[in-house]
Order: sequence, then structure tokens, then C-alpha cells
Amino acid sequence: MRRPVDGEVSVHYGQIYVESDPDGFNMDLHDSFAGQQSGLCGAAVPGGLYLHTGLHTGDVGFTVEIHDEEPPLDPAWEDVVEVSFRPASDSSSLMQWGGEAYWDLGLEEIDYRVRYCAKGMDAGNKLDTRMKEPQQDCYLLQFWPGPPAPDRIVKQTASIAAYWHRFAQEQPPAPSPAERAEAERRARVEQERQETERRLAYERWEWGGQLPSEALRTVRANTLGLLPFDPALLHALDAAGPGTQRAVAVLAARLACEKAGLADLEWVAAGLDALSEGRPLPSPFDDWEGMWEALASDPRVPRRLVAPAVPPERAPFEPPSDDSEVFVIAGPAAALAKSSQAIKPVGATKGRHAVVIGEPQPMSQPHMALPSVPDAASSDPLQAVINAVYAAVVTYGDDHPTLFRQIWAACGRPAAGD
Repeated sequence: MRRPVDGEVSVHYGQIYVESDPDGFNMDLHDSFAGQQSGLCGAAVPGGLYLHTGLHTGDVGFTVEIHDEEPPLDPAWEDVVEVSFRPASDSSSLMQWGGEAYWDLGLEEIDYRVRYCAKGMDAGNKLDTRMKEPQQDCYLLQFWPGPPAPDRIVKQTASIAAYWHRFAQEQPPAPSPAERAEAERRARVEQERQETERRLAYERWEWGGQLPSEALRTVRANTLGLLPFDPALLHALDAAGPGTQRAVAVLAARLACEKAGLADLEWVAAGLDALSEGRPLPSPFDDWEGMWEALASDPRVPRRLVAPAVPPERAPFEPPSDDSEVFVIAGPAAALAKSSQAIKPVGATKGRHAVVIGEPQPMSQPHMALPSVPDAASSDPLQAVINAVYAAVVTYGDDHPTLFRQIWAACGRPAAGD
């Protein structure tokens, strides 16, 4: 015989549990006693035991014994019930309410018969909350190998035990394994539906109320960089078609270079002219490293700084509402306890967060503008326009609304708010 627990344990709401589910703790009061005659040790949920105590809050005496065969019953115990139990894993624990503490029981994954014995339940129930008072109630939980059998009330003395027995007898029968599997399947389907709904709701919010096309989802461009500034513009550029996309890309490159004071440099002007005429880019734009070397070596390049562009503020995301979980306190404790709502995670399955350490630092405006030229020459018109417009945005910095008015005009529509 082993005694993995022997001493005092803390209880809250007159509850303590045995749990072995590797997927997490999920003991519901009504489900745990479904179809039982006894109401002190709920065993209807596979892999778990829901144990009632007389004391509402505080320390009770508690012993757990693991036997090789059925032990004799000590007649000193006032209330006794028996149930059958099979751990759901090789890790079974006695767990306090809320997971505040637990004790490993070392049970095997075999069928057990369980005897739950109590003494002083009414005295504990009357005390309700134990602070420094003497111990009022104590409990013994015994396990031994045995085939499954119906639960039974072996001995009843306390009135609070009688209350819980009546509660158990009022519960509907426990679901069959097939019914439980179907309920779990439906729960998974519903969870997946809610997660999909949240994800799509977040995506609609992120994209300005409209889901992106497959082209916007898959284009190899800085879509997420441009998105916070003007989601509607991204949709408009996507719908504009290759001709308009290419024209707007060229315009964005020219506007960026003009803003940075680069457009009058002959080698930059040659690149912009090639873009406008649909020709391959001349040197140095045909070589990424060579382009930056040209910028660094030209003394005529203006030394201009631009503050980082800041996207406009927008209303925070509000996820779809769904029913909140509620912890229910049943029995005599219900008159004293208030039900509390469980906190559920909200929002989407993905997101983007910017962390700025200190004040945003100004950036070299020519360096922001120059990539717009090769960006606008990309073979994919949608990729070209998104990257060129974004390069122009960071070139304009806090003056980006001026840029957007010109880009929207090129699309044949006024900018939002105009």
C-alpha cells in the first residue's frame, strides 16, 4: 500500500479533483455526476474524479491510498461511496481547485475501484471557511484494481452528503462513448468555425472591411507595409488592371525621386525615362549594388532627412461576439458565491506589432526614394505598383497624404476623405 497524499489539502467551493487527461483539466459538475446514485465522488467523465467536501474554503484532512486489493472498510468513516475509474494517461494527480497545487498519484492505466470516505462533513459545512480553527472534516480516497461496476452509496450520515446524493440522482444519464465522441466532434467543428470567423473578421478589419483577392494574398510585395496606410488603395490597385498598375508604379517612382531631389540627376532621369517608355533600366539600375554605389559617389545627391511615415489611427479590432463560459457554483455554496465569467482569448490568429525603442529616427530621403525605380520595373505589374508606392510613402514621410491624393487621382478616384 502506498500513501502519495497524507496530511491537509486546501479546498475551495467544497471541491478537489483527480485528473489524468493529458489534454488538460475540464471537470464539469453536472457531467461528472451524470447517471450516478452517489454524489460525493463524480466519475462519469472519463479520466477524472470530482470530489466534494463539507468545508467550503480552507484546509481539510486528506489521505490517498493505493492498494493491491480491496482494503477493509473502517466503520469510523461516516459517509462512504464507491465508483469505478480508469486514468486517461499515466499521469494522474490530486489537484486543488484552480490548479493551485497537485500531488502525483502514480496510478497505472488500468481499471480501478475507488472508495471515497468522509468524516465530519456537516461540521465542515457549518464552519464554511476554516482559518485557524481546529480541523472539522477529513477524507480518505482509496484505489485498488477492479473491473468497472456501478457507483454505490456504501454509508450515509451527513445531511450535506444526502444533499449531494440527491443532486447526483437528478442528473440525466451519462452519454455513451459514441454520444460523447459525437459531442466532442461537434465541439471541435464549432471551435473551428469560431476560429475561422475570428480570423476572417480580423482579416476584413485589417484590409479595410474587404477580404483581399488571391492576387493580393500571394503577390511578392510589401503589401503589409502599405496596408496600414490605405487598405482601400490596395484593393483599387489590385482591381485596376496591368496597364494602370504599371502607370501608377512609374508615377510613384517619379514622385519619390522628385520629393528626394533626385529626379534632375542625369542617371536617375535616364532610369525614370526608361520606366516611362517601357524600356529596360539602364546602368546603374540594372545592378542593385551598383545603384547604391552611384548614390553614394554622386556629390550632388541632396542630404535630406525625412521623418518616418506614420499610418493613420483606426478603430481597434472588435472580434465577433460569442457566448462566454461561466463557472457555476452549485449546491449550498451557490447561495454564498457569485458566478464569474471565464476570460476567453479574443482577436485573431495572426497579427503584426511594431515596437519602437525611443523616438523614431529620421532617415535619408534619397535612400528611401531610389529603390522605387527598380521596384517600378518589376515584371509583375501588381508587385511593381505596391513596392513603388510603398517606397514613395516612406520617401514622403509625414507628408504621405499628399502622395496618396496623386496616386488616387491616377487611379481615377479621389483619395479617402477628399
